[in-house]
Amino acid sequence: MPTFSREFYILNLAFARRIHQISKFPLEFALRVYTNLYVHFGLPSTLEPLHPVWQEYISGLRGSTADEEWTYQFALMHDRLAKADTINHSFGCFSYSLWKEKLVRLHFHNAEEADISPLSEERRDVRLGELRRMLSHIKRQEVGVEDMVGCSWQYYLEAYRRLFPPAFISSTRPGTFDFPYLTLWGQFLDRYGNLRPETTVIFTEEFEKRDTLEGILDSFPIKVQYLQAPLQVFYEYYGIE
Repeated sequence: MPTFSREFYILNLAFARRIHQISKFPLEFALRVYTNLYVHFGLPSTLEPLHPVWQEYISGLRGSTADEEWTYQFALMHDRLAKADTINHSFGCFSYSLWKEKLVRLHFHNAEEADISPLSEERRDVRLGELRRMLSHIKRQEVGVEDMVGCSWQYYLEAYRRLFPPAFISSTRPGTFDFPYLTLWGQFLDRYGNLRPETTVIFTEEFEKRDTLEGILDSFPIKVQYLQAPLQVFYEYYGIE
């Protein structure tokens, strides 16, 4: 089974088609640059247009509703969760990757086996424990790193924000170019990989009625937030010596 429902790919296609219609960008460009498909197929974040896997996908497009089935079937073969860079270590629902400039990038995914929200109040202590273990590991093993960064729509969720140091949360500022990533598109998915109806309807209605590229790109209900704080802030907050 694919990670996400068929409707998720249809949503990506509809968004790219609207961009193609208004901007006159080629559909291939809109799909590659402004949807999650390229990265979702496991291709590099450099978004190379001539990557053979991407070229295989593009060659199968026929400019009709058959594109939806082709995209879904292609995802069955290449589907994988989008990950920024290489994930170094996982600690329950959290993991991290190393960035340039002495940065650690925080990642979150649902690793709960039970039918329960990973951000529910009853699982809060578990999540905090995972963060403590991760930060302890970083302090022992990752020499030279200085700051933690986060980049996701999830920082709008109070259940997620309450897990982190106030100094980290207060650093929130708008993200930049996040169209190829789940850091932006994840707002439309529930923990089962199905579309969230209400958010999806709002998004679709917005991008269908807007008549400029800037307006279409601004139609996401929730914008990505970027955060950064020194690791020492985390060590002190979680009591890591």
